[in-house]
Amino acid sequence: MHTGMSLIATIAASFALALLLGLLANRLRLPTLVGYLLAGILVGPATPGLVIDIELSQQMADIGIMLLMFGIGLHFSLRDLMQLRRLAVPGALAGITLATLLGSGVAWLWDWPTGTGVVFGICLSVASTVVLMRSLDQQGLLKSVNGHIAMSWLIVEDMAMVVVLVLLPPLSGWMGGHVASDSAGTSLWQSLLLTLVKIAAFLALMQIVGRRVFPWLLAYVARNGSRELFTLTVIAVAVGIAFGSSQLFGVSIALGAFLAGMVMHESPLSHRAANESLPLRDAFSVLFFVSVGMLFDPSILLHEPLRVLIVVAIIVLCKPVAAFLLVLAYRYPLNTALTVAAGLSQIGEFSFILAALGKELGLLPPEAVNLVLAGALITVSLNSFVFRAVEPVQRWIRTRTPLVRLLERPDDPLAELPMTVHSADVTGHVVLVGYGRVGGRIGKGLLASGIAFVVAEQNRQIVEGLRAQGIKAVAGDAAEPAVLIQAHVARASTLVITLPETLQVPYMVEVARMLNPDVRVLVRANSEEALQLLNSANTGTVFLGEQEVANSMLAQLMDSGITADH
Repeated sequence: MHTGMSLIATIAASFALALLLGLLANRLRLPTLVGYLLAGILVGPATPGLVIDIELSQQMADIGIMLLMFGIGLHFSLRDLMQLRRLAVPGALAGITLATLLGSGVAWLWDWPTGTGVVFGICLSVASTVVLMRSLDQQGLLKSVNGHIAMSWLIVEDMAMVVVLVLLPPLSGWMGGHVASDSAGTSLWQSLLLTLVKIAAFLALMQIVGRRVFPWLLAYVARNGSRELFTLTVIAVAVGIAFGSSQLFGVSIALGAFLAGMVMHESPLSHRAANESLPLRDAFSVLFFVSVGMLFDPSILLHEPLRVLIVVAIIVLCKPVAAFLLVLAYRYPLNTALTVAAGLSQIGEFSFILAALGKELGLLPPEAVNLVLAGALITVSLNSFVFRAVEPVQRWIRTRTPLVRLLERPDDPLAELPMTVHSADVTGHVVLVGYGRVGGRIGKGLLASGIAFVVAEQNRQIVEGLRAQGIKAVAGDAAEPAVLIQAHVARASTLVITLPETLQVPYMVEVARMLNPDVRVLVRANSEEALQLLNSANTGTVFLGEQEVANSMLAQLMDSGITADH
């Protein structure tokens, strides 16, 4: 039954089906995104039964794109990216290039035009930041070094896709698609130049005006104490800039919203802005994914199963394997390479945005769009299972000594202390595992007190920076005995573990006590659950952040002379 539906009926049907199928996906331990896409398929024109208004749904999807991209920009940190730029930038660009070449290659075999093949390959090249964040959070890896590396990799991919969104419209006619209306009658280079001038003008305006006005505006509204006005300000900035950039500068709404989020990130109130706008962003993001599902024709799974399998193989096997080998080539540990590979084994929101733009520009036929959507639906569904396979795969590789030697290259100069280190400097010292926000503060305190210590850290750039400062440090995963051996834990007085993740901590402590039964162990816990786990494993003295803050504040109160009578 096909019925014309009002805006309210469209929203109601979309939310109701998304809720039901989202709950079902969650019950099956699948990402809720899968449920939202299935809801779109059920109310789309390719399936029998209820069909909601596609035009209204697409308009709501545009709002979802604005808020989704705004949220990504709001969490974008150049500082975090710069810490891992040596791996994330070349790795992401290499992965995008490989997937684009593979996609273009299979498109050529299917007799698709070159322009179609390039856009199709790019759609297969970018993983979903939203899916990755949720997968890392489920595995307790979101705040870990491996999580930061994977997120930085995807941020670079997102930035590359923003550039593609900018350049695709002016290049569309040259690639065999529709010529943009503002590019008609002009050459390719003139169109590109005009586009770049508009982008430069928009970026300049955002840098000069946005960085001053928006943080001030947020602070001004926050002082009024109205939560709803603060939320309204955040949403108005996101949607207003996205729409204004599209109308005035010809910039896509996705790029405008992303840059609005980046500018808002500079404000001290950015975390509050993210939290206050989260419910509305989540709601409209659901509508976006539902609208994407409406574009999908599930009959392609029956008519073109081989092509679907090839697309899934490119996403789940080819690109992740290349990323795995590249991370190992940069001498990062095996578990880091497996985590990054697992995170890249899916595609999501940017692929949808690019597929929709490619279809609008006449570069992607319906079959190509369906293959992209099929690849996304299948790989997002599989991603949680891929992450669960990381530990078993790692254990299997560890049992094959020749394979470990081949993959983890033992001749790493950062994996062992220099020969110039004196024995006295690594006797009775502190082994500090992790040099993030907590470990960095401890290290600075030890340095100021003249206490000898050795840092064990997975981030190679941090290790290089510490060695440049004359601080003894080794690169690697402290869950590996070789790393603790190189940190000379056998002669250490104390082992301090500051990592936010806790699953590997009991094993680290077990290895350290085998090498040094008398070593004192201090461990950081980031939650009550982690505190209970670490205490039950008898890992040593465990510190919980909230508890230590409360103890310090209570001590200050006691020192101030407050008595029971007052």
